[in-house]
Amino acid sequence: MPNTPSPGPSGPSGPSGRSGSAGSSGSPPAASPLTRAVLEIDEFVASLGWDQPARLFALVDTGRLRSREPTLADRLGLADDAAAGAFTPVEQDEVSGERPLDEFLATIAWPEAVAGCALTVERLMLPPSAEAAVPEGLGEDGLAEWVAAHPERQEVRMTVAVLRDGARESALRLRAKDSPSDVLTGSDLVPNLAEALAATFAE
Repeated sequence: MPNTPSPGPSGPSGPSGRSGSAGSSGSPPAASPLTRAVLEIDEFVASLGWDQPARLFALVDTGRLRSREPTLADRLGLADDAAAGAFTPVEQDEVSGERPLDEFLATIAWPEAVAGCALTVERLMLPPSAEAAVPEGLGEDGLAEWVAAHPERQEVRMTVAVLRDGARESALRLRAKDSPSDVLTGSDLVPNLAEALAATFAE
């Protein structure tokens, strides 16, 4: 990915920008611009393999980027005939691992040029049948250890995106079914993370 100036978040604790197009997506032509952006990010991160840190992306209106920063758009390989309403994912500096994710996101405020944002994060998940068997009284660390040792655990990569206007989209990819054809999409798959991302646009 090229290292170029990017529309990064602002604020006293916000990370500075590190941009790059997330690559071409194999999303269906009928998909919404936000769904296409989410699948583009999912495909890009999938190309890096598993066991990746969380990654944060600004979503910038592609047409606006081409008109206002044509040199940057050319470096990112953006087509002149980009679909109306398309979004370009611009990766930001590495997400801090020194604090809980919700606390890190609470430090971010985006400039007006950013139309939305997206985050990818890997987690362990259990099927509903296993969740019912979680022992009571476990702290956060104890619960994480219990889930990590459970034979039915599944490693999943979640890509969640939100726009300033409230639109949301997400994609889930299981490590056990690591194929673009098995990626699940939907607007309400990871509601808590979507809420945390939407709060980064709160005034």
